[in-house]
Amino acid sequence: MSFQVTATVPTAEETEANITNDGWFPDINLTTIRDLTRLDGTITSARLRESTISAILTVNSELDAWKQTQLAAGNASLAAIESLSIDGISYNIHRYLRAVYCLSKASIIERYRDYDSSNDGNKRADELEPTVGDLQRDARWAINDILHLSRSTIELI
Repeated sequence: MSFQVTATVPTAEETEANITNDGWFPDINLTTIRDLTRLDGTITSARLRESTISAILTVNSELDAWKQTQLAAGNASLAAIESLSIDGISYNIHRYLRAVYCLSKASIIERYRDYDSSNDGNKRADELEPTVGDLQRDARWAINDILHLSRSTIELI
């Protein structure tokens, strides 16, 4: 039997406030990401912040042309686009947040070997490889859903 101690999760007051987005897409709360993606205190706030900013940049870039079309149509923000909602939040906001959360966690997992390069750490990283692909797929699907694109990508070899 082994005993593992992990660092405590920082509180929002300590270091994990919002990441201010571009004003059109919603701001991202790091504490929410930590809670929803089940990241413990071994992932520092700085690492979480960096991976989340990278995820935001990726998602925002992929949606930029669509965003410009929406701005031209008079939608001042993602929340302003007429859409069905769940729990008082539009489908588009849910999907945007899912894409950012998934890419952020995938980025952290991909760098897991940097965190612990022992044999146990390498084995654990190997076990997480399918999870990275699943997270990237979920992010892609969320973006495609916003763009009203098919979730299937088929290539002829």
